[in-house]
Amino acid sequence: MIKQLLGVARINFLSLTVVCIALAAAASWQAGFSFSPQRLVLVMCLGLCAHISVNAFNEYFDYKSGLDLLTERTPFSGGSGTLPAYPDASQMTLVLAVLSLLVLIAGGLYLATELGWRLLLFGLPGVLLIYGYTQYLNRSPWLCLLAPGVGFGLLMTLGAYWVLADSLSLAAVVLSLIVMLLVSNLLLLNQFPDVEADRQVGRRHLPIVIGRQASAVVFTLILSGSYLVLLVAVVFEVLPWQCLLALLTLPILIKLLPGIFTFAEQPRKLTQFMAMNVLLCHGYPILLLTGLIWAS
Repeated sequence: MIKQLLGVARINFLSLTVVCIALAAAASWQAGFSFSPQRLVLVMCLGLCAHISVNAFNEYFDYKSGLDLLTERTPFSGGSGTLPAYPDASQMTLVLAVLSLLVLIAGGLYLATELGWRLLLFGLPGVLLIYGYTQYLNRSPWLCLLAPGVGFGLLMTLGAYWVLADSLSLAAVVLSLIVMLLVSNLLLLNQFPDVEADRQVGRRHLPIVIGRQASAVVFTLILSGSYLVLLVAVVFEVLPWQCLLALLTLPILIKLLPGIFTFAEQPRKLTQFMAMNVLLCHGYPILLLTGLIWAS
């Protein structure tokens, strides 16, 4: 049972949540706010519950739709493969998804009683996104593109900053925007190998609607946009210059972009570039938070 639960929770992907909330904590500390370790632990637990819930819902709905039986899995796409291997675990997966969501809702309501009802402006869209991503948002190409980034950037990272600092700042908005762009791109590239299978179950993400080559152009624009946002924020002193440490990821980008364009129509050869994209999506925020700590 433990093995199946860890599988549908996609435990190996939960590190992204840790990075996002650590970035929010570093930003609030650099801005001069003190926060309690207990609140940081609570925010981290709620973030992990959100991530586990959306993963488990995705596993459950993809199995029920038959998509899991059509998809050729890679280490970064096509689901964990847990439910096709253990069909009896499907109800347990749904229970995990719902319980994780209920814990998130309870924790969010508790924080809202402490910090004010406006925190629900982050919580309510987050709950809807968690449940609706697989079932509904995947049928709209632009919503499907934006939803992961909104969830991890504008809702999780910026929401965590608000809880920890009890306020918002332009710097926090900029950091959450960078995370939004990176995470939306992470899911965009991971959709490349799944085009044929996803089309059969009615999904309509960008690689299906405009093709892989055009989606590679969108990927390039989004990734370039993240670096442009960083440079503008540093020039106008919204972020400290030490955040330029994130430019150390440029060698990854220089290898990543040509590979995507070269192998866009050969998904089996994209795996190494999907791995680079995962590394970029983690390394970029880690270097940002390192710069923020340095600036402190």
